[in-house]
Amino acid sequence: MKTYANQIDFTDGKIAKKMVIYSWPIFLSNLLQTSYQLIDSLWVGNLIGPNGLGAIAISGSVIFTILSFIIGVNGATLTVLSQRRGANDKQGLQDSLNSFVFVLGGLAIALGIIGLLFSGKILELLGTPETILPLAQTYLQINFVGILFLFGYNFIGTVLRALGDSKTPIRFISVAVVLNIILNPIFISVFDLGINGAAYATIISQATAFFYGLFFSIYKAGVPFTIPKLPEKKYFLVLLKLGLPSGLSMMAISAGVLAIMSVVTGFGEEVVAGFGAVQRLDSLIMLPALTLGSAVNSMAGQNIGANLWQRVHDIAKQGIILIITISLTISTLIFIWAEPLVRMFIQDQSTVEFGTTYVRTIAFFYPFLGINFVLNGIVRASGAMVPVLILNIISFWILRFPLTYLFSNWFGEVGISLGMGASFVISSIVAMGYYFLGNWRNVSEKVDEMTRGNSIGEIATTNEDDECRKQH
Repeated sequence: MKTYANQIDFTDGKIAKKMVIYSWPIFLSNLLQTSYQLIDSLWVGNLIGPNGLGAIAISGSVIFTILSFIIGVNGATLTVLSQRRGANDKQGLQDSLNSFVFVLGGLAIALGIIGLLFSGKILELLGTPETILPLAQTYLQINFVGILFLFGYNFIGTVLRALGDSKTPIRFISVAVVLNIILNPIFISVFDLGINGAAYATIISQATAFFYGLFFSIYKAGVPFTIPKLPEKKYFLVLLKLGLPSGLSMMAISAGVLAIMSVVTGFGEEVVAGFGAVQRLDSLIMLPALTLGSAVNSMAGQNIGANLWQRVHDIAKQGIILIITISLTISTLIFIWAEPLVRMFIQDQSTVEFGTTYVRTIAFFYPFLGINFVLNGIVRASGAMVPVLILNIISFWILRFPLTYLFSNWFGEVGISLGMGASFVISSIVAMGYYFLGNWRNVSEKVDEMTRGNSIGEIATTNEDDECRKQH
């Protein structure tokens, strides 16, 4: 596979400098990606009203849950490909890549069909208010029709980032966002399609980004895609041992989000609409954490593949320093401008009051969530997907959902943000404990053996590798 200018080698050079250079395009990509829901929410909230905004909030949670399993398995792609890139194993890179295409593409299609058929039942189980249910169901069904496009261009972006190129995916997302901005008001108002128009605009934009990304990755970037075919047994084993726990980890997160949404729906339509608005702001506050979690995954993966463990630990240190600095700055700005930011999405006074209180309560808890993302990104880069799954189950099901439920019972609506904030703090402590005391460093060589085609039971480690781990 040929290389090109945008690819970065993380196995040498200054870590902090490369982290910033590599991270800012990912941040911009995530910001543009988040703008999808922001744009839909802005148009729907202002043109349709609180019920439309609430429908998008609930439907968005369901879409994320269904898609999250595939995105989680896709995380295994980032880990494996970045390690193969660091080890300069071109054949292992190509074989792994095309095996993932076959399996993940099939999963995307299957889950899209399931989601299309059972949208109404899922929304009813969440306790969706009857006034919102019809809007949410049609919006959700249309989005499931285009789920393959959403997965496709995100997968292509993941592949390029694993190879060290975080800049090119911005092109795909920019095209999609511009189209979404143009098509949303046309479909909602001019064609009088209402909330369905927002959904149509989104999937058309995502389809365009997917086909553009596919063309670029094959003909410009030299990514070794081939016609999907049934992969060898060893790659199914890689997906089973890495992808399945990673997918379940994302499912644990998204199902936890749905569980929290079930708490929110219990407070009525106004709180649901307000929560939908602040979730858009939440997604902006979380962008630095998501960005650095993805960046350190790629950076650490290359260095693990090259067996440079001291650089892996330096990446973790630099990542935590950077995320705390950025998160505190953004949290301060969000705290100050909370009310006008919420009013961008909705004008109903009681809804705005809930949203403003929520944002100001939870804002300064986000640096703790950032620490969690960075350390989990390092651990994930080693291939330790099962421990990350356990950490996410603890984070959402032992901490976040129970605390949100309890605090909302004790303190009412404000308890939603208090419970979530408390869970951020405790989760970061658990993540730090596993990073320093866990055995995640020993998992990487098993990933190396599997992707090179050796028997899983034949894990041979040199004395030099053992000494390196003992020292670090």
